[in-house]
Amino acid sequence: MVDKENKDNITVVKAIGKSLKSSPRKTNLTLGLIRGFNVDKAINNLIFSKKRISNEVLKILKSAISNAENNHQLDIDKLYVKEASVGKSMVLKRFRPRARGRAGKILKTFSRIRILVQEQNEKTEEKNSKNLKNKKNNLESQKTNETSKPKPPKNDENIKKEEDGTKN
Repeated sequence: MVDKENKDNITVVKAIGKSLKSSPRKTNLTLGLIRGFNVDKAINNLIFSKKRISNEVLKILKSAISNAENNHQLDIDKLYVKEASVGKSMVLKRFRPRARGRAGKILKTFSRIRILVQEQNEKTEEKNSKNLKNKKNNLESQKTNETSKPKPPKNDENIKKEEDGTKN
């Protein structure tokens, strides 16, 4: 729960979650739902996520918000998730008996989450809104491309009919 200060005297508040029982790969999918979003939008995304780890990520995000409010007197309405990263923590190694006296290795991985929250200024608001608009436009263009793909024309030359009516 340490803060950093950038060159422009902008406070960045950090919250860390250690030893969460989920693999870093699965946790990173959930963190992708909140990266770069406004804090309110990020909380909504986590609440309505079906993944089990989203509850733990929500606790860490709320911890970062309360750190920003109580320790640094930042405005909650202007906060956004600057960075959400995941790393490896400990690994429990277990073995399962296999055929012919062998053993199969089972790795139960844990992850470590770090969420950075920062107050938005006008420049970052414009930048984030442009990024969201670009993402929406890309998704819309992909949907229209999928629905409006031209069907290949039927060539009569490809289908040869013999005199008795069979196709080759």
